[in-house]
Amino acid sequence: MDLSYSPSQTELKRRAGRLAETIKAYEQPCEEQSGLPGDALDIIKQHVFESGLAAINMPAEWGGAGLSILDQAIVQGELGQLTNALWDTVWRPANALRACTPAQRQRYLLPAIRGDRRDCYAVSESNAGSDYAAVETTATRREDGGYRISGEKWFVTVGDVADFLIVLARVVPAGGLTLFLVDRDLPGVCTERTPRYMHTFVYEHPIISFHDVPVAAECVLGAVGQGQELTREWFVEERIMIAARTLGAAERALREATAWAKERRQFDSRLVDHQMILAMLADSAVDIATNRAFMLQVASEADAGMDRKLLHAKASVTKLAASEAAGRVVDRAVQIFGGRGYMREYAVERLYREIRVDRIWEGTSEIQRLVIANEIVKRGINGLLTPWAAS
Repeated sequence: MDLSYSPSQTELKRRAGRLAETIKAYEQPCEEQSGLPGDALDIIKQHVFESGLAAINMPAEWGGAGLSILDQAIVQGELGQLTNALWDTVWRPANALRACTPAQRQRYLLPAIRGDRRDCYAVSESNAGSDYAAVETTATRREDGGYRISGEKWFVTVGDVADFLIVLARVVPAGGLTLFLVDRDLPGVCTERTPRYMHTFVYEHPIISFHDVPVAAECVLGAVGQGQELTREWFVEERIMIAARTLGAAERALREATAWAKERRQFDSRLVDHQMILAMLADSAVDIATNRAFMLQVASEADAGMDRKLLHAKASVTKLAASEAAGRVVDRAVQIFGGRGYMREYAVERLYREIRVDRIWEGTSEIQRLVIANEIVKRGINGLLTPWAAS
């Protein structure tokens, strides 16, 4: 298995890095204003277009960049170095939208790829987090073949700016978990409140309720009863991308901490001249390097067509390991910065608050451990511990 970057991947990494450097100018304003105004987002949008990195997860024939999972991970690793989740301004429509019918593609996906529309995935509820099978939102069949959706969704990331939602609901009677495309301006779709979180992200995570929202039969995404399967596929890819972004964040923290340790003097010597500081830098480099190697391996295996059940488990391994390693790296960086590491004007402080959610969303660390353990019990450890090769 050759995981060295090809010339095109090296260029892709540089291009993503240049875009990230451009967007970095908006970190402090986003922190100070708890978001960015529309004119700033429009400028960033133009930079994204110029970079060619819009909708990197969608096929080129539909207008996306058509990147492989491995190439997407390379891009996300660069964008993950941005604070305030500004990586989310580089839009990637939810992969579940690949299940759109031709008519749905014209109405929802193609405008989302162009950046003219924005989607958000509404799965979690007050009593259904990682256990999305416990979803209580219902889609009641109507006599005309349509549905009425009722329920409430929590942590709807990008829900403050999205103009349509991908809603996971339970079809009644007897239909199973199903995804629906729901326009934000339909009657009965309401923002209940927008909670404040420990991080300051460019987009919000509002609580959105649905009160007998009327949707046509044509708004079913995929097939009735396919919602759990499509959501699982979404989770698998997102977990790999979270691993990539958290390692990007960790790399930024390590670079910032190294530069600070070379500059800062205490007791007539630089911080970097103290062995305890050197050990922290070394441990951080090990955390990043080892986890990045495995993440790139899993991304490559996904592209090669690895069995989906095994990929589900390996995606959990890389998400669990990378997110927890990134937490350690950023924590060390804050410690190296000392009191300044506690000031919001420093990137390491923002990363410290922001990186914490990566051990929670798209499946908590505990859920990842259960997925991994389930793979071990059912199919053994060989698949998890051995690089996979197509037969």
